[in-house]
Amino acid sequence: MDNEHFPARYWHALEDGRIQCDVCPRDCKLHDGQRGLCFVRKCEHGQIVLTTYGRSSGFCIDPIEKKPLNHFYPGSSVLSFGTAGCNLACKFCQNWDISKSREFDRLCDQAEPAAIARAAAQHGCKSVSFTYNDPIIFLEYAVDTAIACHALGIKTVAVTSGYIHAEAGAEFFAHMDAANVDLKAFTQDFYHRQCAGHLQPVLDTLIYLKHETDVWLEITTLLIPGQNDSDAELTAMCHWIAEHLGPDVPLHFTAFHPEWKMTDIQPTPSYTLTRARNIGLQAGLHYVYTGNVHDPDGDTTFCPGCGARVIVRDWYEILEHRLSDTGECIICGSRIPGHYDEFNGAFGARRIPIQINDG
Repeated sequence: MDNEHFPARYWHALEDGRIQCDVCPRDCKLHDGQRGLCFVRKCEHGQIVLTTYGRSSGFCIDPIEKKPLNHFYPGSSVLSFGTAGCNLACKFCQNWDISKSREFDRLCDQAEPAAIARAAAQHGCKSVSFTYNDPIIFLEYAVDTAIACHALGIKTVAVTSGYIHAEAGAEFFAHMDAANVDLKAFTQDFYHRQCAGHLQPVLDTLIYLKHETDVWLEITTLLIPGQNDSDAELTAMCHWIAEHLGPDVPLHFTAFHPEWKMTDIQPTPSYTLTRARNIGLQAGLHYVYTGNVHDPDGDTTFCPGCGARVIVRDWYEILEHRLSDTGECIICGSRIPGHYDEFNGAFGARRIPIQINDG
């Protein structure tokens, strides 16, 4: 099959002759030959096609903590890849060279789903992560790859903005074992001005994942000075998470670096992340982390039962591990929610680019 014209799902014809894409809340209405805002879903001969099936911007092996996921097989390695395009238009995008790409020659690595699964198994990866750009827009490729991974006992991870319609989301997340959802802010104004999107669909996705699926869920918020880091907004967000998702969903506050169309704002100072972490803990959240800064406390998992440091991290290195193979604190026996197995040493802070043989 021609992978540049792969038949896509979730669309319908309109009375005026256009085709509406139903994957995400953008509801792009397209004439023949037009592409959606994501740029990879295209109207062609009366249907939507996915133009990036089997085409990647590159493959790397990472520590799972880099996704970031701190409660999903800590210390394991994950094969990470993405394609091109995105269904949001964030002015601060930290992966803009991939997510905003309109040059498909960047997609130099080609691999069918089965080849990706085999590569993950051959390299000893616990999981495969759909990341760098949002896998929602390459849903068909991600789902097929997830099916191939599960056939070989490989777990799957979605790193996503959660900006997806319910029907498409039900299929997509049915094939994911874990997700880190990027909650970009907690105001509609921010989503409108900075992302050309809406907040409520993301909140709906979070509630769906937590209460209607078995997907392991963690949340990341990139803190941008003066944009989404006020005490009032962070307090409201953390209380919403505690009330609607529960105190055991890990929350990662990460530091912004000037990128894409937001180069006039300074990087997030470390004290802002410490302040945000304290707000989360005061709101009753048990697991609040910091990222993109050197902060040993913010990297570490603490037992909510006895306060012990059960996983001590420094950046992506695990220095100490005090959990049983099933996730109990070895000091007090409290269960640390997440997915665990026998701990045989961490993958560490390495990042290994690989080539995949598609033969």
